Amino acid sequence: MQGRADLARLLNADGPVGAVAAHALGQGCFPVRAILFDKTEAANWSLGWHQDRTIVARERKEIPRFGPWTVKSGLLHVAPPVDVLEGMVTLRIHLDPVSSTNAPLLVARGSHRAGMVAERDLDEVVAGSDIVACLADRGDIWRYRTLILHASAAAAAPRRRRVLQVDYAAAPLPGGLDFLGV
Repeated sequence: MQGRADLARLLNADGPVGAVAAHALGQGCFPVRAILFDKTEAANWSLGWHQDRTIVARERKEIPRFGPWTVKSGLLHVAPPVDVLEGMVTLRIHLDPVSSTNAPLLVARGSHRAGMVAERDLDEVVAGSDIVACLADRGDIWRYRTLILHASAAAAAPRRRRVLQVDYAAAPLPGGLDFLGV
């Protein structure tokens, strides 16, 4: 299928998008998940401070330190050990511009260095961090460590804001466990 080949050319480590991930993870990195966010006036949600703590797996395999397992939107997710998440980056490819009034992603700069942050400690870590609003023009790419604390408010002046989020890993999973992939 031609569309998949075109996508692979964009997202692989030697492609124009994947090269952004490869700059942080090395040429052996590969895309493991893609999510399209489409905020509109009718779909204008907010999301509190959190870390992305799960990966999407091809199939369930009981591997020490991996769990719990859940199903979200029909996909099999598992919480991996922190070292797996520390070896990942997330790219946000902006298909539309994002202004300060159109719900930009907020990141707590440097918070990924705290490892897994317990829910009870989120406010303290965020309060001690420099908060950055990820403003963007169409075509901009933001790269951040997957474990960074991030949030998003509802848009004050909503207009369409599409973002393709792609997670990249630097190494395969252990024990025959596989990322679902893109």
